[in-house]
Amino acid sequence: MQNRRKNLLKFCNNLECDTLVAFEPENLFYMTGFWGEAIGILDRTGATIIAPELEVGRAKEESINCKVIKSERGKGSLSTLIQAVKNRKICTDTNNYDMVQSLKKSLPRVRSTTEPFYQARQVKDRDEIAILQKCSSILDEMYELCVDEIKIGMSEMELQTILMSYAMERGAFATGYKSTLQPLIIAGGPNSALPHAQVTERRFQDGDMIVVDLTLRHKGYVSDATRTFGLGTISAEARKVYDIVKRSQEAGLHAVKPGVSCKSVDDACRKIITKKGYGKYFIHSTGHGIGLEVHELPNLGPSSKAILSKNMAVTVEPGIYLPKKFGVRIEDSVIVGPKANVMHKFTKELIVI
Repeated sequence: MQNRRKNLLKFCNNLECDTLVAFEPENLFYMTGFWGEAIGILDRTGATIIAPELEVGRAKEESINCKVIKSERGKGSLSTLIQAVKNRKICTDTNNYDMVQSLKKSLPRVRSTTEPFYQARQVKDRDEIAILQKCSSILDEMYELCVDEIKIGMSEMELQTILMSYAMERGAFATGYKSTLQPLIIAGGPNSALPHAQVTERRFQDGDMIVVDLTLRHKGYVSDATRTFGLGTISAEARKVYDIVKRSQEAGLHAVKPGVSCKSVDDACRKIITKKGYGKYFIHSTGHGIGLEVHELPNLGPSSKAILSKNMAVTVEPGIYLPKKFGVRIEDSVIVGPKANVMHKFTKELIVI
């Protein structure tokens, strides 16, 4: 925690600010060890949490070396914050216009940007990596469960229920990602051609390609993996596309190293898919950072300017999506090192159930 706070303040000082104020729960957790309804303050003297009475007990118990101040909810907490950071140069993660304007009325300088938080959070420490590895191992177990449970006639919704029950029993939970109504992506047949398909009541059929994208949170941290299964008698085209995506992902994993541009990882994946004539069907970036959120910095895409650093956590997930037919995606979460530390051990050979 000490190193995290040191890095946060370094990036804060780079913006000519001396105090960080966190409203978002991910940033509050990273700064204090507490995830809840509260405001976090960090300066060179240490960390403070402003929390309503219903959160004070848990904030004191779960936070690490933090002063905890009780406040009223809503405007009361804002008044308490302003009193606590008077005469400071503030950097805050909130982009709420009314909130920022209220702060600016009472404080000499307020800058609204998430930059210090996302910059600090890009590189993971030993504890974060251990949690990510544990979460990844739970996802691997869930893929073993897929092999046992998937069958013709089962619905996407039924498989999701089985998988989420298993996950929660092992301490892995839905991320609450705002862009989806479902905790997982389970997409069979034509649905698998939609990269962010919603889980439906469609039943699996003979010949389906089934994309299972597991993105779950364990002790705050998100691991993300995808495997694509075949069911019954699958087509020669499906086997061909699977092999292309598999080789594309292997090339991407091989390209992941410290000092390498994120664009070059995307290039490595995209080159293989394009060469085989499926370039227009690879319709998203190769990957993204993971951590306390599903999508963090850096982005591994065609226009990315970012450079990989040791102990960043990223995904490598090329895919091919043939509209109204099927899709294939293979994804691993990876810790950047001299050789990419792929956190998922479940096979990437095509399994036909």
